[in-house]
Formats: sequence, structure tokens, C-alpha cells
Amino acid sequence: MERRSMICSICIANYNGEHMLDACLASISAQDFAGPYEIIVHDDASTDASLAVLARHPGVRVIRSESNVGFCESNNRMVAASRGEYVLLLNNDAALFPDALSTFLAHAREASRPAILTAPQFDWSTGDLVDRGCLLDPFMNPVPVTSEGHPDVAMSIGACMWIPRALWFALGGFPAWLESLAEDMYLCCAARQRGYDVRCLPASGYRHMQGQSFGGNRANEGKLLTTYRRRRLSERNKTFLLVVFTPGMWLIPVLVAHLMTLMGEGLMFSAIRRDRRLLQEVYVGAALSAWRERKSLLAHRQRLQKARTIDSSQYYAAFTWCPRKLALLFRYGLPRFR
Repeated sequence: MERRSMICSICIANYNGEHMLDACLASISAQDFAGPYEIIVHDDASTDASLAVLARHPGVRVIRSESNVGFCESNNRMVAASRGEYVLLLNNDAALFPDALSTFLAHAREASRPAILTAPQFDWSTGDLVDRGCLLDPFMNPVPVTSEGHPDVAMSIGACMWIPRALWFALGGFPAWLESLAEDMYLCCAARQRGYDVRCLPASGYRHMQGQSFGGNRANEGKLLTTYRRRRLSERNKTFLLVVFTPGMWLIPVLVAHLMTLMGEGLMFSAIRRDRRLLQEVYVGAALSAWRERKSLLAHRQRLQKARTIDSSQYYAAFTWCPRKLALLFRYGLPRFR
């Protein structure tokens, strides 16, 4: 099919998702979408039966990786191989509502300029609303939006992200140096700094098995579950992005406050749990990683800040000043690591 006639490329990064792929792909087959689209799956050297599952779906184009390259590179490869005017990044543990593609396209066509779009996210098991996109707190922690009438957000969760293909390339895609986690935050912040909108659809949606693809990131029996690897990458990458995106004169005070808060949190959690690994691997590790990568981070910051078309007040318009971690601590107590 000609590139110009392809409307949407649905890109699914997969690693050991054999038990999730059928439901994800079935939700695409059930779409009430009349236009031409393609499905691309990047299998990241899965060790389960994922390829056998994909073989049952002959309409899916599979990019098979001989080595595990991670979520960022998987998506970069798929978008590079895509042919659609728009790209929908979809997790293998997510399932679209039947009207999702048509709703995305309608809003994209109506928009006065290119934008990153997401849809309301619902928990796979309970059907409860999870978010309508996210705001950010001052330390780059996502804060879910659950009320209607707030379409402009700071970021779209990468589990379901619609973006014009041309905008993806203009922004440079996902940076490989993040490995995994916060790559969606990076892309949305880069878009907003250049004056592009990040918005959530008022209707439609998708179901998501939160935490299935990476472990943790959801509450169970009143406690927030996570893993050392998730928390390590999360704290490191949020620190990286704070350095890269915090505008102008705000960088030094925000970075100092962030690092002091990070170390205080690490000392408190580690003392309460009597877990030196938590302090060293997660919290000290995040600060040391930022220090080791300071030259490349500052160079990246300089390039992005030069491309910025909005001022500090516009950038912070999609932020909330209530610290997300404090709210989670009051609600769930200390997180459980597994």
C-alpha cells in the first residue's frame, strides 16, 4: 500500500507478552475504523511463545530483534518502518475501545496544529478510570487527571499515545539513553516546549493491565507495589529529564530541592525498611548517574532549550504544585518492593 494512503500505524512493543497479545490485537480487529491502517509488532527477543502467538495473526508485520534492545529502541524501530500519517504507540498489555481509532483521527483532523493525543485509561480488571492523561509535579512525577473538562495535560502515558509521524521525527523519537520509563514524559515535554499540545480525548478509551509489562506501578490490597529496577530507572530518568527540561533560572533551585528531597526520602525509607540496597541502588544511584552524565545532559538541555518556543509560565501551566509522592505516602504508606 502507498505510504500516502496509510492513515495510521499501530506500533506494539512486545517482550514476553504471549498471554497479553491476543487480547491487544483482538481490540484492534474490533475497531469501527474505515480507513487503512497497519499493525507492527517489535518482538524484543522474547523467550516465551510470543512469536507463535503472532504467527496466528497474519496481518501483523513483525520486526524480530535478535537481542533485547529495550522499549525506546523498539518503538524507534517500528516508527522508522511505519507508513502511516499517524502513529499509535500501544502497549501489549492494553486493549482499545472499539471507537478509539476513529475518535483519535477525528480529533487529529479537527486540531489546528499537530498534537500528541491520549485516551482515558481504565484498569483492566476493575474497569475503574485510572487517568485522563497526567499533569506533572515540580519533580517530574506524573499526577493523574481524573476529572473531565481538563483536556490539556503535561504528558500522555506511552501505553496509548497517538502522534503524527512527522512530529515524532521532528522531536527525535524516544532517546535511547533513557532505556525504559519516562520516555513518554520526554516526548511530551519536548513537544510542549516547542508549542505543540498534549491532549486527552473526552471520550473513548483503553483498558490497561497496569504494571504487567514492567512490574509494579499499581496498588494491591491497599499498598503500592514496585520493583527495585522500576524505581531505580524511574528516579534516575526523572532526574535526567528535570535537568534537561526545567526552564531557565529555575534549574538550579529545582534541582537542589529535588536532590535534597530524593536523599531525604532514600534515607528515611532505607532506615525504616533496614534496606541499604534501596538507598544505594535507587536514590544514591539516581544522583550519581546524573553527575556522571552531566555533560551529555547539559548538552542535550542546550539543544532543546534553543528550540523552545514557550516561556516558563506556559511550560508550568500543565504542572501541579502538590508533590505526588507525598499524596501517595498518605494514601498507601510506604511502597512494597519485590
